[in-house]
Amino acid sequence: MHVFVLSGSSRTGSVNARLAALVAGLVVRAGATADLAYIGDFPMPPYDGDDEAGQGPPAAAGALRDRLEAAQALVIASPEYNASVPGVLKNAVDWVSRLRPQPFKDKQALLVSASPSMVGGNRGLWALRVPLEHLGARVYPDMFSLAMAHQAFGADGALVDAGLGERLGSTVDAFLALVEADTRYLCLQRRWYEFLGDRTDAPVTARAQD
Repeated sequence: MHVFVLSGSSRTGSVNARLAALVAGLVVRAGATADLAYIGDFPMPPYDGDDEAGQGPPAAAGALRDRLEAAQALVIASPEYNASVPGVLKNAVDWVSRLRPQPFKDKQALLVSASPSMVGGNRGLWALRVPLEHLGARVYPDMFSLAMAHQAFGADGALVDAGLGERLGSTVDAFLALVEADTRYLCLQRRWYEFLGDRTDAPVTARAQD
């Protein structure tokens, strides 16, 4: 299995970049391969429909789409800005969603966060679920949020609290087990529906994930 791990922060010394690197290591330890990237690797202007119509999507949107398409699963380590999603990360999702085929559909996704606060950025992850699930991503129910993150990492990059480290490891392992099942066993594949009876081929329904 190949997993794309994206840090939603490009700030130097970001705790979410450190968390993303830690998760990438756990993915490799579990026997999969990890492609670690940072949102700053994909610079994009603010989404504008006129710019899209006149110039097309920026090259960075295509580059991010290609990395997503190459992976069976996605992990995002996202900061929390004002109890929501960082604008740069949401903007990247908006641009990539305009490409066809858009890569979030049916992609297994795990969300993690780190913050100096006592809630660990968890509110931002709930906000991030909304656009990803709208685009058809299968967002894993369990999320991991690391509180007091500025004190949580040791010199080796691991978590100082052994219990938290074990919980993160078990969350990643369980997520990868689901990804493996979804990849290997085709009988588990299902279409995603927002409402009972909704059909992706209905003429009155313009689904974002199609």
